[in-house]
Amino acid sequence: MTEIKRFNGRPSIDYMARDYDSLLRSMRELIPQKLPEWDKFESEADFGNVLLQLFAHMGDILSYYQDRIANESFLGTARTRRSILHHLRLIGYKLATPAPASTRLQLTVPKAVNETITIHKGDTFATKSQKNQKSVRFEYTQDQPLIIDASDPDTMPVVGTSKRYAAGIPVEEGRLIKDEILGISNGALNQRFTLAHTGLILRSLGEAAQVNKDIVLTTELFGVIDLWTLQESLAFSRELRKDYVLDIDENDVATIVFGDDAFGAIPANGAVVKATYRVGGGFAGNVPAHSIQTIVNAPQLALLGAKVTNDNPATGGADRESIEHAVLQAPAVFRSLRRAVTAADYEALALRFPGVGKVRAEPTNWNTVTLFVAPAGGGDVSDVLEANLLVYFEDKRPISTIIEVEDVDYVQIYVTAQVGILSYYSTEEIKAKVQAIASDLLAFEKVNFAKPVYLSNFYDKIEDIEGVEFVNIIEFRREDQTTDTVEPSGKIELGSNEIPTVPKDLQYVAGLKVIASGGY
Repeated sequence: MTEIKRFNGRPSIDYMARDYDSLLRSMRELIPQKLPEWDKFESEADFGNVLLQLFAHMGDILSYYQDRIANESFLGTARTRRSILHHLRLIGYKLATPAPASTRLQLTVPKAVNETITIHKGDTFATKSQKNQKSVRFEYTQDQPLIIDASDPDTMPVVGTSKRYAAGIPVEEGRLIKDEILGISNGALNQRFTLAHTGLILRSLGEAAQVNKDIVLTTELFGVIDLWTLQESLAFSRELRKDYVLDIDENDVATIVFGDDAFGAIPANGAVVKATYRVGGGFAGNVPAHSIQTIVNAPQLALLGAKVTNDNPATGGADRESIEHAVLQAPAVFRSLRRAVTAADYEALALRFPGVGKVRAEPTNWNTVTLFVAPAGGGDVSDVLEANLLVYFEDKRPISTIIEVEDVDYVQIYVTAQVGILSYYSTEEIKAKVQAIASDLLAFEKVNFAKPVYLSNFYDKIEDIEGVEFVNIIEFRREDQTTDTVEPSGKIELGSNEIPTVPKDLQYVAGLKVIASGGY
């Protein structure tokens, strides 16, 4: 609350007043001293009172802006994505774009088919759309076509009496945007061209980006096509070198930025600028097994009567990097100088790579580092994620160091609870709340390598549920321990490469079996 204080015998406004009401009150308290002849200032119709209200309103707005400026001026207190982007740009850290989920498809064709089947880049498959969930699009993204000889029993063995089967078609979630015309160069310095689609998938820069083909930028003039290379910065780009940078704003709008002939070349006047890139990514791409069953755009397969499905769930899909993750990881990446030397360096750099959820680095030989990786959302590392991760480390590892990528060990935690429910509470509703406890405590985002699981946490969470009269946990164990036992120590220890997870057993709904009594 604002008060009129006196300093050296003179009234002074306490400018800690930051809102409309306190500012208006402070100004009104000064009226008897400054303008004693003004005795009708409390009237809403008085023009002077209108001016005071306007001043208080403007003071409220200016105070808000001052607070925001103060907060957004520091990385630790900034709240907007735009401010975080600008802060991290000072240390060369860019927020990661969405990562696409990936999996492998199984292809089935009629037994009578004995010709060569070719899968081309951009061939599209999808999940079935549902009432409250749109379909998820997957594409074959390799530059080289995948050729399958249906007449070769080793390549496509006969299954049953009427089908031929082939597995191992790698697909990624997302959409290919091919040869999009961004504009025509006018020969000016530092030209900027904006991509028409948001949600660019970008995993590597420099030469690595050319390997992954996340984005391919070309210019064409009089039939001559020039290929340009994506770099993190043009500061070290040589004169006339065909380099460019990407500026991705807080709304995921990506802009191509060319150089000035001193730091990166200028596209020739009149050259047509084209880009081929992929958009998509996100956690929604981590679809379950046997959900990709629709052939969207692969006419050569549709003509053969082919069917597809994914035997394993898609993994590695992740939303764009959150500002909380960036603020946590950026200092570690900056300290590593983007060079992987220590185990902490490998972990910090790997966690920056889109699609990596958790990672532990371990030196397994004098020149070998093993990365135990859990994709975003859990699951096993796909071939696509592993290949891209190895490419990402190419210019960061010592030249003699070999990097190996391995899956983590998921340990299922079995919990059974006897729960007494008060008579005036719904049994089914309380059971559902109790079952959700395991999903919360064992959620992928909340667990980590070698982090113990405590029995007391389950008791605390279940007892806090309104309507629970008592709880008795009669099973609390690892999957490799004797059934129907409770760990005597009340703590399940995990190995250095182990991460806890909920059971796959259908009896443990949402990860916890409930034996309920009472309720209605």
